[in-house]
Amino acid sequence: MYHVLLYYQFVAIDDPETFADQHRQLCNDLGLKGRILVAPEGLNGTVSGTVGACSAYREAVTKDPRFATMVFKVDEVTGHAFQKMFVRVKKELVTFRADLPSNPLDTTGHRLRPAEWKEKIESGDVIIIDGRTDYEFDIGHFRGAIRPDCESFREFPEWIRANFGDKKDKTILTYCTGGIRCEKLTAFMIHDGFTNVYQLDGGIVSYGKDKETQGALWDGLCYVFDERVTVPINHTDDRRIIGTCHHCGQPTERYVNCRNYCCHSQHLSCEPCESLFNSACSMECMVAPERPVYA
Repeated sequence: MYHVLLYYQFVAIDDPETFADQHRQLCNDLGLKGRILVAPEGLNGTVSGTVGACSAYREAVTKDPRFATMVFKVDEVTGHAFQKMFVRVKKELVTFRADLPSNPLDTTGHRLRPAEWKEKIESGDVIIIDGRTDYEFDIGHFRGAIRPDCESFREFPEWIRANFGDKKDKTILTYCTGGIRCEKLTAFMIHDGFTNVYQLDGGIVSYGKDKETQGALWDGLCYVFDERVTVPINHTDDRRIIGTCHHCGQPTERYVNCRNYCCHSQHLSCEPCESLFNSACSMECMVAPERPVYA
């Protein structure tokens, strides 16, 4: 049995390079695989490993007083969810580049537990903003959420102002996969004059594990950044497929990487269309020379 750990902590790290080197050694010693980002503002990672290795990693990390309160979201898997181990130093834990302060240690939206989140949605008269990118939204999202017209997180400030600049007094709910993007997004929105901003505490992943809500009001699957690609969230009888094939429009929950090396776009595709297009996202990519050869 293996575990996948998803976690983050906003805290000052004075020497990110040295911290990253030491952290990389710890992960390699434990045989972990995954992706970890280190920045002056904190730590953000997702790793996979045996149950024992993940338990030892959690113990080692939380011994550091800076990460004593770190929350680890844990999934059971049958093997590694990553192929390699990467520990990288970045300027930000999630690239945002907002023109207003977005430090979660200073300001964030009101945190809602899963039951409170569900109650807010059901109460109506709220704006639900998906804090992820467009392709993540397409495979699954909360019922009534607004699809972000954004291919990257750094596009959100402009998109928020363009679409919600006249709704700063409305009740706004934000959510993302594990919670980290909403930490920055809600901080930015509050500094930009929004007065009633909430965020789903622990993100979609935690919501799907909540025994009380059982992931209700979530449609489709949740996109994750590892070999699993997607994970289920809604464990009620009201579970809906919302993904549609990029080619034919039929319901599907299968993501495929375009076989054109110059494109490699991840797109939803049913099995017949994947075969018909040889895993390409378009006719142009299917006949492009920069592609692997298949029988």
